[in-house]
This record gives sequence, structure tokens and C-alpha cells, in this order.
Amino acid sequence: MRASDKAYLRLRDEILHWRTPPGTVLAEVEQAQRLGISRTPIREAFSRLTAEGLLVPLAGRGLVVTELSRETIIDMFELRIALECEAARIAATNVERLSMTDEFENIHAELLNYENLIELGDELKSYYELVARLDAALDAAATNQFLLSAINQLRPHLARVRQLARDNKTRLVEAAREHLTIVEAIIAGDAELAADATSVHLKKSLNNILRSVDAAGGISKPLQGKGAA
Repeated sequence: MRASDKAYLRLRDEILHWRTPPGTVLAEVEQAQRLGISRTPIREAFSRLTAEGLLVPLAGRGLVVTELSRETIIDMFELRIALECEAARIAATNVERLSMTDEFENIHAELLNYENLIELGDELKSYYELVARLDAALDAAATNQFLLSAINQLRPHLARVRQLARDNKTRLVEAAREHLTIVEAIIAGDAELAADATSVHLKKSLNNILRSVDAAGGISKPLQGKGAA
């Protein structure tokens, strides 16, 4: 792996998991020294992170990690709801034509075991891996590359926001049931139900995150937990 790729992945992971929190100034020389590489790969990594919107220029001081606020979280979710509802609608329309029914049925069968997945002593790793598989299947079934590009541009910011929510078992169970409804609608080819179920799920996810932010008195650092939404 190239030095610039390693630097990008390291810096990105630190930003997404709040080890480098919003408002942190990043300078080429300091980061090059810290990571033990030259300034050129750091510059390339900074460029990629800036393109993703995780870093923004700060006049005369290098780059700064993008700030978050209650308002920007709401804005993100407004866009997320529009994009992912449409993706679910397209996926439901395409699932049979793309011969993906079996894939969604397998995910559905595993989701039915959500209570055991949530109770596993692996820090919810198995549950979140299953949710990631569902996201990947939805992407594959949605097929619209422009839509998927917009969703993928948003995902790093959502990953950072998700760290602000607590691992609330009640919410996890509720979210798993919502995922089941979405998958069932897609398997049935019901585009409108798939979109509506996705909208309900995402609005509840947003409310859960905002409750956690408000309980903490605002955004300063992530709460303890894995970021259930």
C-alpha cells in the first residue's frame, strides 16, 4: 500500500472515530512527523479528505476537521432520507430482475435472529456486519450510479455523527425490526412500502441521535458506545 493511502486511511479513521475531533487543525509538517512519512503523501491524503468534506481549508493555518452541529446533523439526515428512500424504491423495483431475491431473503433470515445478535458478547460486531451487508445489497440493487455516488459521499459524515449516539438496546431492537420491514418490502417488490419504511427508520435514527446530543448538552465529544442509530 502506498504511503499516501496509509496516511489517508489512518487520518480518516481518526476523524471518523473522534480521535481527531471537529475543529482540530491539521498541518502537513506535524502529521508527516507523527506518521513518519514525507509531506507529499500527507498532502495527497489531505486532498482526499478535503474532497470528502472531512477537512476544510483554514486561512493561514492548514486544514481543519469539519465542525458538526445539531443543525448540520439535521441537514445531513434530510439529504440521507431523500437519497436512501429513493435507493430502497429502486431496489424493490429491481430485485427480481437482478436475481437478488435470494440475497435479500438470506439477510432477512439472519435479521430474524436479531435478538441473539444484539445479545452477543462481541460488542455488536455481528449485528453491525449484517447491517453493512444489507447496505451493500441495497447499493447493488439500486444500480443508479449517480444516486450511489451521492450516498457514498454522505456516508463518512454519517459515520462520524453515528458516534454521538448511545448503544441503546431498546433502539437497537426497534431498528432491527425496521430493517426487517424494509427487507420484506424489497423482497415483495413493493417500492412505495420500501421507501416509506426507510423513511420511518431514518427519522427514528435521527431522533435517537438528537436525543443523545441534547442529553449531553451539545456536541463536544462522542458518548460512550458504538453509535447505535
